[in-house]
Amino acid sequence: MKIGILGSGQLGAMLADAAVRLGHQVAFYDSADGAPTKRFQATTVAGFDDETALQKFAQTCDVVTYEFENIPVETVQIIEQYTPVHPAKKALAISQDRLLEKEFLQSIGIGTPRFQCASSLDELQSACQAVGFPCVIKTRRFGYDGKGQARVSEVSEVAKAWHSLQSTGLIVEGYVPFSRELSIIGTRDIHGNVVTYPLIENTHIDGILHRSEIPAPAISRELQSQTQTMIESLLHALDYVGTITMELFDVRGEILANEIAPRVHNSGHATIESLETSQFENHIRAITGMELGTPDPHARAVMYNIIGSIPEMEKLSEYTSIFPHLYDKEPRPGRKLGHITLLNPAESEEQLVKGLCRR
Repeated sequence: MKIGILGSGQLGAMLADAAVRLGHQVAFYDSADGAPTKRFQATTVAGFDDETALQKFAQTCDVVTYEFENIPVETVQIIEQYTPVHPAKKALAISQDRLLEKEFLQSIGIGTPRFQCASSLDELQSACQAVGFPCVIKTRRFGYDGKGQARVSEVSEVAKAWHSLQSTGLIVEGYVPFSRELSIIGTRDIHGNVVTYPLIENTHIDGILHRSEIPAPAISRELQSQTQTMIESLLHALDYVGTITMELFDVRGEILANEIAPRVHNSGHATIESLETSQFENHIRAITGMELGTPDPHARAVMYNIIGSIPEMEKLSEYTSIFPHLYDKEPRPGRKLGHITLLNPAESEEQLVKGLCRR
């Protein structure tokens, strides 16, 4: 099949790698020609509101998917007139608005932090007091990697946050004193079959993912089962086709959903080397009607993101269980430039990689 991918970043490139290994062709559509996918030489560069270009692109593809969730819903509506789009636009629309996302999660029985919406400074002050301090103020749309949010500890800080965020669409979330951050990934195919991945433990620095470990340590069978039920409920409620990720807070054994990503996810990069079937391969299998692969782990894996600048990695070449991935992107502060995965690492090996990726 020929698979169209909306977006041309590193997630698109990893999806394309999986698709090609399975015998498919790929094509990309983006408003700019992304460096990570240039090696495929198959990108249509046009606006996401260009109906003529979207129609032409869609008519050359057997199925279309996307690698980031800020694709306009209207873009998907145009494309689906000519070819199937997976995941469907419902998941996209919900995930693009933090308020809709929280409301949807609660409607299907998944717990979230306390929240209130606000569209003016007065409403924001009231919402913060209702939720309680400390709290986190976030823009409802277009926030990622720690952007579009501000933490406030008292009412005197609210006005400053209002002016810094420059948005009339805000959500206030109660601060969660979590013991750790987790994520769970699941894939659902066109027939409704679901596979779920082992829980992943994540560490963020300045709102950007720094380290992920899969399987997460010290996970009970009950906790894995509980979160598996949560992701399965989400997949079925959305009638979802493809791979989805739910980011979670572990609050002394109580699990709360932070947000969802209707796509493959940074925290699952280590699945490429450490599991029988990666999150990328299962996404491609799902959207093309293939049988899903088993996500059984054959090694403990730790993944570190490379952020902002590329370190000297010559020392890594002597290790057969360390896998560096670079995205061919220009360095700049806060930008994800690559990642390094370690399989069953010795402490000395992890310390080496941690030092290279220190920020």
